[in-house]
Amino acid sequence: MTSSNTRKPPLEPEAPRLLGARLLIVEDSWEISTQLKTFFESRGAEVIGPVATANDARRLVSETTPDIALVDINLRTGELSYELIDEMHALQIPIVVITGFANTSPATDKAVAVLQKPFTEAELLAAVRSVKRR
Repeated sequence: MTSSNTRKPPLEPEAPRLLGARLLIVEDSWEISTQLKTFFESRGAEVIGPVATANDARRLVSETTPDIALVDINLRTGELSYELIDEMHALQIPIVVITGFANTSPATDKAVAVLQKPFTEAELLAAVRSVKRR
């Protein structure tokens, strides 16, 4: 996620769309996952996680079903999340892939959006809002 020091217009119109939405964050970078959690909580979403491994994500999904999952492809210790994405897709959990990988083809048909890092806040909100409209 990128940010700038320039003043941006308030994002109030988006807040109601995220109010109460449960977002699972599966991201092994502490910095990125913390930014994502703060970003979405400030807009009224309930953040599940973040977690850095597929097994931790599976555990959370077994406890509560997220409305949306933000999933990185490359997780802790080189683990790839393609199998996790398949499992969540089978559970009809909408997935937004967030990745630095150039080739995301194994996940593309299962994701509602694929965002290449670094992505902007506007791109992230657009991807999540597209899920909420379904």
